[in-house]
Amino acid sequence: MSAPTVVVEDLHVAYGSTWALDGVDLRVAAGATLGVLGHNGAGKTTLIRALTTLVRPTVGRVEITGLDVVADATEVRRRIGVTGQYAGLDEFLTARENLELVGRLAGLGRRARPRADALIDRLGLHEYAARRVGEISGGSRRRVDLAASLVADPAVLFLDEPTTGLDPLARAGLWEVVDELTGAGTTVVLTTQYLEEADRLADHIVILERGRIAASGTPAELKRIIGGKVVHLTVPAEQVPDLPFIPEDDRTDGSRVRVSVTVVDAPTATALVADLHRGGLEITDLDVTSPSLDDVFTHLTHTTGATR
Repeated sequence: MSAPTVVVEDLHVAYGSTWALDGVDLRVAAGATLGVLGHNGAGKTTLIRALTTLVRPTVGRVEITGLDVVADATEVRRRIGVTGQYAGLDEFLTARENLELVGRLAGLGRRARPRADALIDRLGLHEYAARRVGEISGGSRRRVDLAASLVADPAVLFLDEPTTGLDPLARAGLWEVVDELTGAGTTVVLTTQYLEEADRLADHIVILERGRIAASGTPAELKRIIGGKVVHLTVPAEQVPDLPFIPEDDRTDGSRVRVSVTVVDAPTATALVADLHRGGLEITDLDVTSPSLDDVFTHLTHTTGATR
């Protein structure tokens, strides 16, 4: 087996007396996608900043393509690309000019223009190439930003919530690009608020909670943590106290509340639904599903938060 592209060992990062990361261990293989999930404040951004040389580890070791992010920070930066949720582009330059500028800053010299043209071809940006970035849509701007992060042909691409605010079509387009990149051998580290995005893209997922890894595994392995079936239903807000279970999750929509509970198997789910109907609850939008990453995330962050 080839050496992992990203190695994180016992990583701690402290801000004053607060541990933003408190003992994180990771391995990411070449051409794989790691999904990093967690609530706001769980440590996702600090992890990305540590991996991209922007934050120095307080304790522990981080290597990118075999290089230490502290001792070899300059060389590490040459081997990575970073795309955040806010496009880091000059709005007064065209898309092509932005890509050329990034190429020249990366030391490509005369190769900057052909590299920009190659990325415009690769990401289908021809209709935006000659337009100022400030004049194009958010989804298209995000694609230009992604192209900018690929100018130096990075071995590892960090995507920090790259599809936040994008419409479903633009999000799907970016997913296709990520698939193409990993297929060509690029390693991707992705943080996202969209659990279906992690389910779709990630080969391996870690869920952070208070700076620690609450769970780690493939999407399928994480779903097996819960097992069974998940019952989702909507009831009037005043009937929530009458439910024969404590909801694992609830979302208020006007005068009604969407709740969910996990049961051991399908027959148990059927029996629960029957009991609910006999109890006279005004149920709407009832469905019984297998666990999703949303259910895993809710379960893990609820249980780990309750035990700390």
